[in-house]
Amino acid sequence: MKILKKECKSFNIVQYLKEKINQKTLDNILNILNIEPIDLIRKNEKEFKTSDISPKEKNRNKLIQLIVENPKIMERPIILNGEKGVIGRPPENIYKIL
Repeated sequence: MKILKKECKSFNIVQYLKEKINQKTLDNILNILNIEPIDLIRKNEKEFKTSDISPKEKNRNKLIQLIVENPKIMERPIILNGEKGVIGRPPENIYKIL
């Protein structure tokens, strides 16, 4: 957040833990990040560990649905800048899209 405040004049924050994410938005984020849904999942979260889904799962729709139902398992923060995006961990990743 410090990097964004320093480097950007304005930005929007979407808190997916409070505001639900839908399948279309998530699919768009995945396309911008150019990653598969499994790469966006925090595999140590309880909600993932107790699901019936393996860390090797390849079914895109199944994984997207799991994230939509359990947004806590989604990596964050995600920073989008037009058609570019990164997962902000480590925070220095943000510089790749500014």
